[in-house]
Parts: sequence; C-alpha cells; structure tokens
Amino acid sequence: MPSLTAMDEHLVHQLPEPLPNVVSHHPHWRESYFFVAHRPDDLGDVVILTLASYPQRRELDSLQMGRVAGVPVLGRHARPYAGDPHTPDVGAARVEIVRPYEEVHLWADPDRCELGMDLTFRARTRPYGLRRGTMRCGDEVIWDQSHVLQSGTYHGTYQVGGTVTEVDGWWGQRDHSWGVRDHGRCPLWLWLQVQLPDGFLGVWHWELANGTRVYTDGCWAATDGSDPVPLVDFSHDLAWVDEVGTPVAYGRDGSAVAGLRGTAAFTLEDGRTVRVEAEGAFARPYEPFHRGGLNQVRVATDDGRAGTAIFEVTGARHHRYFPDTDVDGELPT
Repeated sequence: MPSLTAMDEHLVHQLPEPLPNVVSHHPHWRESYFFVAHRPDDLGDVVILTLASYPQRRELDSLQMGRVAGVPVLGRHARPYAGDPHTPDVGAARVEIVRPYEEVHLWADPDRCELGMDLTFRARTRPYGLRRGTMRCGDEVIWDQSHVLQSGTYHGTYQVGGTVTEVDGWWGQRDHSWGVRDHGRCPLWLWLQVQLPDGFLGVWHWELANGTRVYTDGCWAATDGSDPVPLVDFSHDLAWVDEVGTPVAYGRDGSAVAGLRGTAAFTLEDGRTVRVEAEGAFARPYEPFHRGGLNQVRVATDDGRAGTAIFEVTGARHHRYFPDTDVDGELPT
C-alpha cells in the first residue's frame, strides 16, 4: 500500500502517485528554499537560510550559513519525514509561507543554531520562473530542475554567539527549486543576483568544462510590479582575487582565493544590454564540499546605477575558473 500524507487530500498531484513520490527516484533529487540577505549599501554580513526535502533519503534539512563579522558560519539541522515530508520545519529552523510570493517568515533557534534568525522576507519584485534545464553525462542525469527567482527586502534580527544584529530593509533573494542536482559534476554554474534600487538582474548559467554553453535563463524584474523581462543572452568575464585584490588561480582547493572581480553583461528581450562591474569577497566558500562558492560583491552598471549582489561561481574542471580541480565521477561533455 502506498504511503499517504495530509497533502494527498488536496488537488495538487502532478503524477499518478502519492505526493512523497517523485518522477525519478534519484539520489540527487531535492526540492529546496534558499534565502539570502545582505546590506543594500555596502559589503558586510551575509545571512543565508535553506530548507530542503530529499525524497530518496526521506529527510528534510536546513542550512544556516553566511558570513558574520568577517567569519564564515555554517550549521545544519535535519529531521526524517516521519509521515510529513511537506512542512518546512526541522525543529531548530523553519520557513513559513505567510502569503505566497509576497511574504515569508524565516526562523532559526539561536540556542541550537550556529546562526540564529527571526527574519521576514517581503517581495519587492514579481517572481520569475526559469524554464526547466537539463544536463546529462551519457545516460546519467546530472541536472534536471525548475527554479523560481524573486527579489525582496528583509526585516528582523539575526544572532551569532549571543550578539543580536538588527536587519531593517536589507536586500536579498529568495529561490525555490526542485529536481535533480548533482552539484559536484556540473563543470560550471553561475548564479548571479544583482540588487539595484529599481529592481534586480538574475541569471542561472551552466557551461561544460571547455566553455560550451549548456543553459542560460534569467530576467530583469523591476520594483514597480511590472512583469519581469526575460534574459536572451549573457556573458561573463570574472577573475578570482586574493586578499589584496590581485588575480590568482583557483588551484586545487581555492586556498589562495579571497573573492571575485570582473564584469557580466545581461541582454534582455526588450533589446537592452546592461553591463555590470563587480568586486567583492567570499560570503560562503563551498570548500571542502564543492569548489567555489557564494561571493558578496559591490556592483555598478554602465547606466549609472549602484547596488550589491551575490555572485555564485561553482563547478569543477572548468577551463577558466576551476582548471586544476578534481571531481568524483565523469563530467558531461
């Protein structure tokens, strides 16, 4: 007899299966929320909360991570499904959808989490749904996922080591993604979220190790409530830098890397191209689990706007960003 949950009472099914079952019983299938908050006017602390469901493991987990007072922070809490794979609550941390695509409450217990928080995300743009993206290595699925982007403001507090910090109007991003993601075997993905006073530029971009483009999608979304404008082309010219801003090679493990500098160009469906200059530091390196990580950067556009952004650059064996790194398993070609 199949296992049923309370959500199976609702008219929400997409497969002739109960909701805990997904289309592919894959070890890297997950559905996740990702929230990141940072100052709108300068570099500084970065606060991140994730909450994800893993059908094959029958588990939910939450990461509380980022950088506070210049120090990387990372904590994890998990719970088994135990008959409820849908409630985004792992005990020490939870996500509450107050109003879909408008308001979300984030909480992490400061007594149990490395990074405690009590934050509210409020949308400042409409959400944008990326088209489904797929990457294979022979017959193996490396990536097959859908993704939603949205910009917002954060209010509330976060806490590390008993020190409470107020958050009042910080900018940031929320993501919701679902599908297969074998992180370590994607040669390059860029996830850039550029927060500007009148909206945000967002892109998700994958390449093979030799630089061949596999997937690009994203948008410009304005704070005036208008429909997001899709991205039709994207280019990047970024470089790893050390603590004094000198370009360095990533090497085997990024030990010499402190941050990132360079440019990215976003070409939109309405004919505009926005060129973004960026410079900043690691907010959350992924070593030793994966290569690269999340960088917090200052940005300036060629049309005179300024803001802050998160540039995620991660992958393995990519000819430009990770040529000397090792990876478990075969990469897509």
